Amino acid sequence: MSRSWKEIERRVLRHLHGRKTRTQLTQIHAHLIRHRLHHSNQILAHFVSVCGSFNKMPYAHLIFRQVQNPNILLFNSMIKGYSLSGPFEESVHLFSAMKSLGIWPDEYTFAPLLKSCANLTDCKLSEGVHAEVVSLGFACFSSIKIGVVELYTSCGRMGDARRVFDEMLQRDVVVWNLMVHGFCRVGHVDMGMNFFRRMNERSIVSWNSMISCLAKSGRDTEALKLFREMRDDGFESDEATLVTMLPVCARLGDDDVGQWIHSYAKSSGLYRNFITVGNSLIDFYCKVGALETAFMLFKDMPRKNVVSWNAMISGLALNGKEELGVALCDEMINKGVQPNDATFVVALACCAHAGLVQRGREFFTSMLSNHDLKPKLEHYGCMVDLLGRSGCVEEAYDLIRTMPLKPNAALWGSLLSSCRSHGDLELAELAIRELISLEPWNSEREKWDEVEDVRVLMRDNNVKKAPGQSTVGSCTEVLWVGYEKVYCNVLYEDFTNNTTSLDKITTIDALLAYTRFQLVNSIKYIKVVIITCLAD
Repeated sequence: MSRSWKEIERRVLRHLHGRKTRTQLTQIHAHLIRHRLHHSNQILAHFVSVCGSFNKMPYAHLIFRQVQNPNILLFNSMIKGYSLSGPFEESVHLFSAMKSLGIWPDEYTFAPLLKSCANLTDCKLSEGVHAEVVSLGFACFSSIKIGVVELYTSCGRMGDARRVFDEMLQRDVVVWNLMVHGFCRVGHVDMGMNFFRRMNERSIVSWNSMISCLAKSGRDTEALKLFREMRDDGFESDEATLVTMLPVCARLGDDDVGQWIHSYAKSSGLYRNFITVGNSLIDFYCKVGALETAFMLFKDMPRKNVVSWNAMISGLALNGKEELGVALCDEMINKGVQPNDATFVVALACCAHAGLVQRGREFFTSMLSNHDLKPKLEHYGCMVDLLGRSGCVEEAYDLIRTMPLKPNAALWGSLLSSCRSHGDLELAELAIRELISLEPWNSEREKWDEVEDVRVLMRDNNVKKAPGQSTVGSCTEVLWVGYEKVYCNVLYEDFTNNTTSLDKITTIDALLAYTRFQLVNSIKYIKVVIITCLAD
């Protein structure tokens, strides 16, 4: 190869790995064609690798299709590119195509191929690829062993993952992290903690993985303790740490740690550099009732996304400021921020609790007409709740009857609750039949007892419900008895964790806030029953 030719290659490689590569890919490609380098597998392998790192694999694929004789180097770059940005099944297709051309894989083929398979979480495919690794004699390579461990942990096959792990003579922090995360992912939290404690070396990923697992498992106190241990060991929190810990602080009501995190986020630059940190701080302050602080943070955020707006709107609703939530949603749309499904869930919930029926109808209609969002079951649920609370029980029923999705038990249960509140016996009986049809395993006798409740309420209790003073969500049942002030014991049955708790509530507003707080904190199936209730 001539000297000038080598110089052209070096210049092309410098361009490929330069600062402006992302914006100059097409120009670089044109340069390759001009100098007849577009048939060089070595140069194209570099080009494809850059495309993969910039999530430009469709462009890389077009170039690859024009190559007449791709070699192992180019195939490996393509497989790696798809392992980074997907679609992951393309890596598998390329591997099959490579073998059909008589090109045998090398040690650089399997590491990205295993990563793609891990992302696909296909157990049968995993077994086949692992068998190929063993049969071709590549199981001894460290990077491939790590890939096999990741493959099995992603499929939840921790027994297989552990066998490969135990066979490894040298284990770096990456493979330990995979085992910790894998055990936590399948619910074996204590085993995950056991592996975490056995680690001689940890990274911030190790700490984040274990703290996150404890938090997701409802072990918030342990998560907070581990977070403090991490700080004592000299590890600096990153974005993932803060986003995990702020909800933990909210659930525990630990304002001090939450405020320390706020201060750290500002001093470290994480608040400025990551929208997710700002969003989590807003959510934290809303959940601990510091609405003014949350709103100041929201206003001062250097950048906002739709999640920022949703968090603030939801926080206003959580703190009984539903009308302000609706106004903020309008402001968001007027400023050109595209709402998402979650936006309309919180907006409709605000309307339901504030009694803004017409505004709720407008939000619901605008989803498809203005924002190209098809309403989902949760949006229909909010509308049924909104209409039912406001006494528009027939309209709520018509909405359920004509909706394009199959209504679930939550929708019929919400309608039944409205029928009980407003004394519509005919629709109550219809809702009961639908509930029994959907949930035949539940007691039919108990459901028809609920119809009798409608008669009892109509005849004896004269129960009245006003907007903002009614049941909170379709998964909560509360009987309001018309007192301005009540002293009551509330039994929470948390069917998610199979636990119960007894709490003393002194006012209707406090009861509303309490139930909202519980529901926002991801307890999805709760029944609230007033055990004793005495007038002031």
